[in-house]
Amino acid sequence: MSNDVKNEDEISLIDLFAVLWHQKIMIIIITLIAMIGVVIFSIITIRLPPELSPLPDRYTPRALMLIDDGPSSGGGLQAMMGGFAPFAGLGGIRTGATHSDLAIFLLGTNSLLDSVVDKFDLIERYDIDRDRSPRAESRDALGRLLRASFDSRSGVLTITFTDRDPVLARDVVNFTVDYLERRFDELGLDRNRIEQENLEVNLANTFQEILRLEEESRRLEQTVAFAPFAGGSIPIITADINRIAMELGAMRQVYTQLRVQNEMLRVTMASETPIFQILELAETPDRKSGPSRGLISIIVTLIAGFFSVFLAFALNIISNVRKDPKAMAKLRRANV
Repeated sequence: MSNDVKNEDEISLIDLFAVLWHQKIMIIIITLIAMIGVVIFSIITIRLPPELSPLPDRYTPRALMLIDDGPSSGGGLQAMMGGFAPFAGLGGIRTGATHSDLAIFLLGTNSLLDSVVDKFDLIERYDIDRDRSPRAESRDALGRLLRASFDSRSGVLTITFTDRDPVLARDVVNFTVDYLERRFDELGLDRNRIEQENLEVNLANTFQEILRLEEESRRLEQTVAFAPFAGGSIPIITADINRIAMELGAMRQVYTQLRVQNEMLRVTMASETPIFQILELAETPDRKSGPSRGLISIIVTLIAGFFSVFLAFALNIISNVRKDPKAMAKLRRANV
């Protein structure tokens, strides 16, 4: 019994091979036509200008940012997101919101997408129909091409943009990085840096006030020297000098305290990692990121080969059915 089954299996394998051998010319021709056709198509897509090519080269520059991804304390990010907690979950931001979450969330906001679209006129560049929701369609198109990923181990956020124009792709990435940096500044997440900027402004204003008071004091002293000849009132001028001296002393103390605070803050900032640091801006890529025409050629050739094999078996089945009177009779009855 087992020998009969084995013989039937061997016969079936031989029959299958016989079908393929009988249709070998068709299989080879279909596979060769597909292979030659896809190679010619690939060559044409390379020769044509990018704007006319059905399969143009695409370039994907990238920019790298180092983000301090520790959960915000002291009311920074948490305070900002506190009022939007129900919406933060919709944007993919976790309850313990981190700065990388915020950066990726901002990349999907309409304000950023619209800024990029308007800056580089993507509606015109991508031939988006202005009569059919151009703003929404341009956002969708940009969202598919502008990507971001965060590596939690290194703390590096990578932003990429893919386009057939390498210069445009580079400019879009760098514009996006600048936008994120400005938004982080506007949100006031880096408290130490903002405090340092305020201290430097106060230091400059205090120093100017000290210079003004010193100048006024010198002017009054000169007035005292010439008061007997000019008929001036020395007691009144002396009182003004004393008042200015008190103000000048107070301003110098304030200036000294501000200098101490500024230096202490510098030491603190030197030991901390900034929340948002640009590691590397995007450069104009000289190597395409896609498409892989070699891989496309291999896939198309394999699909054509499998199709030709399937077609060979289908033709064999049709031929066998036509040769079988019983099968043909059943088909005729089915048509009636």
